[in-house]
Amino acid sequence: MNKQVQAPEDIGSTAAERIEDRAERIKQATSSAVTSTKEAVDRAADHVEESLHRATDKAADAATRATEKADEYRQRGREAYDDAIDRADEWLDRAREYVREKPVQSVAIALGAGWLLGRILRR
Repeated sequence: MNKQVQAPEDIGSTAAERIEDRAERIKQATSSAVTSTKEAVDRAADHVEESLHRATDKAADAATRATEKADEYRQRGREAYDDAIDRADEWLDRAREYVREKPVQSVAIALGAGWLLGRILRR
């Protein structure tokens, strides 16, 4: 029986070494997991940031186009308004000119139009 018997301090030091080895491996595994998780979070954050930038750019482009269209329609409306005012001024000038040229006929037309309008509104 050649079994070797280890001294108690040898057993304690071997167990301590094994615990330290395991603790070191757990520490390395934890560090590796933290590092890989941090890298994954950084990549996800970069992706989200890029997506937000693209969305912001698209929104800004859409707002710019909408502003340009609104300006275009405002300009068109202004031109139509100015044209209508010009036409109304022309008609008013023509009416004034007609009244100056033919005052008796103008009064007769005004009386006839007033009478007709009065008849229509009474009903």
